[in-house]
Amino acid sequence: MDRRSFLKLAGLIPAAALIGCTGTKQETPKEESKKADPVAVKVATLKGPTSMGLVKFMSEVESQNITDNNYSFEILDAPDQVVAKVAKGDVDAASIPANLAATLFAKTKGAYKVACINVLNVLNIVETGNTISKLTDLKGKTLYASGKGAVPEYVLSYLLSKNGLKLGEDVQVEWKSEHAECVAALAQDSAGIALLPQPFVTVAQTKNNQIRVAIDLGTEWEALNPKSKIITGVTIISSKLISDSPDAVTAFLSHYRDSIEFALDHVDDAAALVGKYGIVPEAVAKTALPKCNIAFIDGADMKTALSEYLGVLAEENPQSVGGSVPGDDFYFGA
Repeated sequence: MDRRSFLKLAGLIPAAALIGCTGTKQETPKEESKKADPVAVKVATLKGPTSMGLVKFMSEVESQNITDNNYSFEILDAPDQVVAKVAKGDVDAASIPANLAATLFAKTKGAYKVACINVLNVLNIVETGNTISKLTDLKGKTLYASGKGAVPEYVLSYLLSKNGLKLGEDVQVEWKSEHAECVAALAQDSAGIALLPQPFVTVAQTKNNQIRVAIDLGTEWEALNPKSKIITGVTIISSKLISDSPDAVTAFLSHYRDSIEFALDHVDDAAALVGKYGIVPEAVAKTALPKCNIAFIDGADMKTALSEYLGVLAEENPQSVGGSVPGDDFYFGA
C-alpha cells in the first residue's frame, strides 16, 4: 500500500477508535512467501555423457553458488552400480540407461519416475581398418562391449536381428564391466572391433588414431524406425521426493537444464569441468562433447520419444524393459 492510499484509509477510521488505541503500539505483520527448507538431494550418475551434462551443476554446488538444497553427486563407472543404489533407495535422483529406468520402475513398484531424457544416441561400432561398413559384416566377429543388460546390449541385439543375425551366435561379445576396459582392449588388439559410446570413442582415438567409426547405430536404428530414436540415458527421481518436496524437484530439474545448456553452448568451459571431475581428460572432452548427443527433453516430448523407443525394445525382448512398456504413471511432468 502506498502512502496516499494509507492516508485515505486512516481518514475512514472513527476518531473514537483512534483515541482508544492511544498508547498502544500496533504492528502489522508482514506477509512473506514462505521459502521451502533445503532438503538433501543425492544424485548418482554414470561416467560419460550423463555426467558431462551435470558438470556445471556440480561445480556451482561445490562453489556454493547453488544453495537452495543440499545436493550431492556421485559419479559411478557402471550401470549396475547405479542400479544397486536406486534399488536400495540410497539416492533421490539418478541418470541411468533408458531401459533400466523401465525395469527399475517395475521392480520398485513405482518408487522412481522418469523426469527427463538426458542423452540420445552415442553408440558406434569402431574398428582399426576397413573391414566393417554394415551390420552384416559383423557375422563371425567378436566385439568388445560394456553395458550388458542395458541399452548397448539390447540395441545391438535388436539391430542384428533385423539384419538376420543373432547376438551370441552369429556375433559374439566379450563383455567388459566398463567402457574404459573396452578402450584398453582395443589398444592391445590391432584387429579389435568394439561397440563404444562417446566420449569413449574419442578416448580410444587419442590412443590410436587409426580407430574409426565404422557404423553409427543411431543411423541404423532410424532407418528401421523413422519415428523413433535411440535414447541412451534418462534421469529418474524418487517418487517420495516428488511427493514430499516438489519445490526441490523443480529446482533440481531447472539447475539440470541450465547445466546441460551450458555444456552445449560453452564447450571449452564445460570440457575443463569434465576434466576436473575425472570423467575424461579435458582435451578429449573438447572433441567429444559435440558428439555426445547430450539433451534435456521433458514433459510430453519425453513421454512420446521414450514410449516409442521402449516399445521397439519390448517387441524384441519384453524383459529389456521390465516385462512390458510402463504406463503413464512412469512419467513425471508429462
